[in-house]
Amino acid sequence: MTAVAEQKKAQLPWWLILIQGILAIVVGILLFAYPVRAFITLSFFIGVWWFISGIFDIVMIFFDRRMWGWKLFMGIIGILAGSYLFNEVLRGAATLAYTTAILLGFMGVFYGFMGIIRAFQGAGWGAGILGAVSIVFGFYILANPLASTLAVPWIFGSLGILGGIAAIAMAFRVKP
Repeated sequence: MTAVAEQKKAQLPWWLILIQGILAIVVGILLFAYPVRAFITLSFFIGVWWFISGIFDIVMIFFDRRMWGWKLFMGIIGILAGSYLFNEVLRGAATLAYTTAILLGFMGVFYGFMGIIRAFQGAGWGAGILGAVSIVFGFYILANPLASTLAVPWIFGSLGILGGIAAIAMAFRVKP
């Protein structure tokens, strides 16, 4: 009975999930309507978020010494990356988009190979086909990182809209 009470207490209120979903959809629409301006603004706020998170990571070392090396490392990285993004707004946004495109390319190739491996382990042809498609897209992104960088605001916009719809559906599902 205690586990159920703790699980209920740890859950976010339904209306907070609803607000998060609405905001995600708004940001997604803004990324479609004004991709450059919205992405630059989003990059600035990501920088502020990383900077503050980096400070909190370092401060948390004094309250919880477990994995202090990792917290210190992540705190320093957060402070450096965050300060770069909000001090060099245009260059930071371009760097963030380019880095995201490269990361998506590597993830596509990696997950593609994992899908093919799963297909040979009995997951079926679907996993293999999706794996092969993922590899092709991953290599395409890596071969054309600049062109792929230009698509990042629309990718984030799509994820914002889809994630927002999912959050709104979840909010009404958990609503008492």
